[in-house]
Amino acid sequence: MLLSTDLWVAALIRRAEQGGAFATVVRKGDARAGTVLVKAVDRRAGHARLYAEAFGADGDRVWMEPVSSTEETALDAYVERTARVDPDLWVVEIEDVQGRHFLTESVHIR
Repeated sequence: MLLSTDLWVAALIRRAEQGGAFATVVRKGDARAGTVLVKAVDRRAGHARLYAEAFGADGDRVWMEPVSSTEETALDAYVERTARVDPDLWVVEIEDVQGRHFLTESVHIR
């Protein structure tokens, strides 16, 4: 059984903060079943990565990069397009000097 989205997001933010990063909810969606995008930003390096929630055939949560760019403007444009079609969307932004995402589930990188 999966956690509700609001609890899962709170746990991600806490994990990031415990790791020395700053994390915040940029867009709040449906508390029980909203989908999540996680943007990991490394300001010193000047790049970011976006991770989109998906579910594998076994029902486990996995993460994939929906945009191959590391430019924040391209990632933000994707977020805006997605938010227009999914009003339940959550967006979590994590600023970390190492660019870590703090996701514990499987992450598939392009």
